Amino acid sequence: MLTLCAERILLISLRTDGLPAYADFMKLELLTPDEMGRADNLAIEEGPADGMALMRRAGEAVADAVMNEFPEAHSVDVLCGPGNNGGDGYVTASVLSRAGIDVQIWTQGSPRAGSDALLAADACPISRRDLEDYQPRAYSVVVDALYGAGLQRPLEGAAARAAKLVASAGLPVVSIDLPSGLSGLTGRALGPVFQATTTVTFVRKKIGHLLYPGRALCGKLLVRDIGISDRIVKATGSTTFENLPALWSAVLLQPGYDSYKYSRGHVGVFSGGPASTGAARMSAMAAARAGAGAVTMLSPASALAVNAAHLTSIILRRIDGARDVEAFIEERNPAAFVIGPGLGATPETSALVEAVLAPRSEVMTVLDADALTIISGASAKWFSILKTRVAPAAVLTPHEGEFRRLFPDIYSDGQLSKLEKARLAAARSNSVVVYKGPDTVISDAQGRAAINTNGSPLLASAGSGDVLAGIIAGFASQGMPSFEAACAAVWAHAEAASIHGPGLIAEDLPSMLPKVLTQLFQRAP
Repeated sequence: MLTLCAERILLISLRTDGLPAYADFMKLELLTPDEMGRADNLAIEEGPADGMALMRRAGEAVADAVMNEFPEAHSVDVLCGPGNNGGDGYVTASVLSRAGIDVQIWTQGSPRAGSDALLAADACPISRRDLEDYQPRAYSVVVDALYGAGLQRPLEGAAARAAKLVASAGLPVVSIDLPSGLSGLTGRALGPVFQATTTVTFVRKKIGHLLYPGRALCGKLLVRDIGISDRIVKATGSTTFENLPALWSAVLLQPGYDSYKYSRGHVGVFSGGPASTGAARMSAMAAARAGAGAVTMLSPASALAVNAAHLTSIILRRIDGARDVEAFIEERNPAAFVIGPGLGATPETSALVEAVLAPRSEVMTVLDADALTIISGASAKWFSILKTRVAPAAVLTPHEGEFRRLFPDIYSDGQLSKLEKARLAAARSNSVVVYKGPDTVISDAQGRAAINTNGSPLLASAGSGDVLAGIIAGFASQGMPSFEAACAAVWAHAEAASIHGPGLIAEDLPSMLPKVLTQLFQRAP
């Protein structure tokens, strides 16, 4: 398991101009509302800052964001709720007013006695108006300080009305912590919701910021430090991370000068019949471009000639059943398999899947496409097999429809977020699950999870999933643990699409991987 070190280390981030940029260690934990509440409480207990000090810092950070993001704004409407989110709003209003901006405050409910929000309200010199009477002012910026990430019910009454009025007026919105009406746990709109232009959150991003539709509703997301230490964040016990290179770059190995092709990992990719070889070839090329030293196309006899006509650097071997798979494993000792792309959901495919998942096999296996269809037809049987496997684990790569067929009860539970669904699926299948989509979630069977944030609509193209399966296998074959290999592959896959740009088709993706890897491997002079 990869441990995120506490030291400040130099890591690479990628710029859109393709040149390497260097950044300090990135703070990747994603917090639930409960975890953020624990962080607040621990910070207050330890001091020296009390709750009011944290609230002042939060409000000052929001005011700074309003002035920086909207420097031409001359009037601001601050909408305050009764809780700490509203308290942040009172501080924000005070700071903006002192800066000479015309500020009006509209409130729903009063802060409870003895709360930090009440202290902030009492210290704010601006008169308050009832949110029931709110009418948006033309050309104003709206600060949404009604309800934060902990909201668990739909907006009602004046708050719901305000969200609709602001949307109709088309005014820019700066939301504090999270757009009011959005769940910080699931990223779902609970009912009427504010569409933020900018969202200012504190300490760490929250899960609801990154899962759709929350990601779109948050607009530009700014994370601001209010003095809660990394040590306190760690004490919350978060096991969810943003999927960025800092999460896995320490185990993404460059080839050594003493390496040879088989020391860099050997991947076996199963091919379909003569009319269905393209998907497997894309997987094979992706595995090779991801750095695997050797890739073998495992082809039925009927497709040997077709594959031979298209392959150059990829090795070709005849595989016509389980015994041939066993012989290949014994003779060539592959580090990873890709099985599913273009195979067809047939009894022959089922026999091949059973051969590669045999308990005696230790080969990390990426199960994609038709292999997932096979498993969904008898999931209890296959998950039982996966639970008996020797590590390393299998990786399942379902898109939305495949996930629904594999885990129908988990999928249909409307109370669960995509993150929670991925975790339950990984535990049930004893696998790493890559739940694909614009907010791809990667989870291992122990509950460690990552949410990807660099996804591209360019990847909505036939065959791109076959390429992803190959990249995962290519990284895993070189010794990356399954979870880190899956995370790295998802990120690199999306980055390759962005580097290519419009006009992308799946066949283009493998050829973009060298550029992605080159930038990842570069180090500061």
